[in-house]
Amino acid sequence: MSSPAKLDQKYIWHPFTQMRDWLTGTPIVIASGKGPVLTDIRGKKYLDANSSIWTNLHGHTHPKINAAIQRQLRKISHSSALGLANIPASLLAERLVKAATPHSALRTPHLNKVFFSDDGSTAMEVALKLAYVFARRTGHFPKPKFLSLEGAYHGDTVGAVGLGHIDLFHKAYSGLLFKTDRVMSPYCYRCPFNRAKPERADAREYRKCHWECVGQVEKKFTAQKKRGHPYAAFVFEPLMQGAAGMIPQPSGWLRQTAQIARSHGAQLIADEVMTGFGRTGFPNDVLTSNKYQNEKARTSSRPLLGERAGVRASVQLTSLFASHQEGVQPDFLALAKGMTGGYLPMAATLTTQPVFDVFLGDYSEFKTFFHGHSFTGNQLGAAAALASLDILQSPDSIRARKNLQKAFQSGLAKLWSSPNVGDIRQVGLVAGIELVKNWRTREPFALRERVGIRVCEAMARRGVLTRPIGNVIVLMPPYCATPQQITRMIRVLSQSVLETLGS
Repeated sequence: MSSPAKLDQKYIWHPFTQMRDWLTGTPIVIASGKGPVLTDIRGKKYLDANSSIWTNLHGHTHPKINAAIQRQLRKISHSSALGLANIPASLLAERLVKAATPHSALRTPHLNKVFFSDDGSTAMEVALKLAYVFARRTGHFPKPKFLSLEGAYHGDTVGAVGLGHIDLFHKAYSGLLFKTDRVMSPYCYRCPFNRAKPERADAREYRKCHWECVGQVEKKFTAQKKRGHPYAAFVFEPLMQGAAGMIPQPSGWLRQTAQIARSHGAQLIADEVMTGFGRTGFPNDVLTSNKYQNEKARTSSRPLLGERAGVRASVQLTSLFASHQEGVQPDFLALAKGMTGGYLPMAATLTTQPVFDVFLGDYSEFKTFFHGHSFTGNQLGAAAALASLDILQSPDSIRARKNLQKAFQSGLAKLWSSPNVGDIRQVGLVAGIELVKNWRTREPFALRERVGIRVCEAMARRGVLTRPIGNVIVLMPPYCATPQQITRMIRVLSQSVLETLGS
């Protein structure tokens, strides 16, 4: 075992890792990276198939981001945001506000204030605190309550954990948390209301239901209002729930539930830590046409609220944020992970002027937002984020992401030949492949069987790195990956499933 690996096992405690297992193996020690390829200290190369835990958008050592950081290093890397401003953070805030207002149809609410922090958890913590204080100070919600989804994960700080509903992650901290309510997630593949038998397709495509998942949200809001304490905010990851197991939302779900929340006076908190900055790609019909096409309505007898059934909301198709694909503009937009292109820890929470205004007052009133981070708005992270936005919003990048999404979709379809692939859930450039004992029965593997982990270990031996969520294998390639590299990721996954589970 190499010296760095020995030092790691002697001193480092890894996140979300059973260290007893870790100490019995031989760690892969990464030494360098270029584009979508990582190289370990022995010279072995690996495809980074989950973008280094969902963060690295443009590949490693990208020349434009490297140059931006080097230019900034010659000036200053960090100075305090407590009582001081700086150039890169000011420019980045303006760019984020413009990116979050992509079309006239989504100008309300107007997100025009940016609070910088360090990571996804802190971005959500900021949103939660701001929403809580806003609800109390406006007088409409003396005891603010929050509604989030089953399987929700919004970070590991105490407030963010309170919004989460994954017992495996959160139960140990129950004594520390404030109570939030949960409502069913639109998990079509395992939805109790879906009457369709399993097919070899994404469950959203062949589901047979009446939007009961939307009805459950409506019931929750109505019941809470009758109790005299309406929900202050509805919290969601738009289009795809990440740590829940890559659970995608059927088209129209977010549009309808957002309108229900609004009709009950609740604010919307969009956790786009994973889904933001182009990760959810483009609607499928947009890949081949710039015109909207009517959606198939055969799976639902319930009309979309607020608009004619089957017609997409009018939004700008090149928006970087998943919420906008459903025509939804939140009151709070939490961003992190890919914001700096995966280079440096940095996050932001965008919100509105009315929220900002309730914190204004005389010094003696102590209405200040008493929350902060030492590296808030640091120049180095802001410079990297500005360079990343330049890349993302270029015509070449938009065209490349469209082509990559097509290749991804085409390649994933080949996995249906495996009897252990139960569902393939793709949204843009993120996919979750759920492994089951038999696709005809949807019978899951027990977590103690470590099926997802074993498959990913087999993939690593073949030179492709990713990490599972239970029995769901995640593929989330960097935007610089080639169609050939996408093909290899999928082929290695198929081979690894066969090696681990047989035929």
